[in-house]
Amino acid sequence: MYTIKQVCEQTGMSYETLKYYCNEGLVPNVKRGPNNYRMFDDHDVKWISSLSCLKNCGMGIAEMKAYLALCLKGESSIPERKIVLEKHRKDLELKMQELQAAIDYIDWKQNFYDDVLSGKTKYYSNLINVDGEE
Repeated sequence: MYTIKQVCEQTGMSYETLKYYCNEGLVPNVKRGPNNYRMFDDHDVKWISSLSCLKNCGMGIAEMKAYLALCLKGESSIPERKIVLEKHRKDLELKMQELQAAIDYIDWKQNFYDDVLSGKTKYYSNLINVDGEE
């Protein structure tokens, strides 16, 4: 069994976030120790790590609760869970494309600046008049 602090260290989740998730019912069947402190087993720790992943997938609290409810139904809800996860996968793929486009722009701009600084390319700007250009 692990304390909330130990679980936070294992999962990288902040104490406040884990406590909030517990209070929101996202960690079912939380056990209590002798001092009424929350105690977690290995299954809880794995689920808590999954919650971090779901958050990183873009799920909000309500959607995580809905996903948890499906999980608690057992094997019969796997097709529904797959649909939920596939939607988030598609959203993440789109975000990856957007991020790659941003990285590509930065790379292009850095190369442009390098070329200007090395004298290979004449500087130009879309914002200001350079050398009497209009």
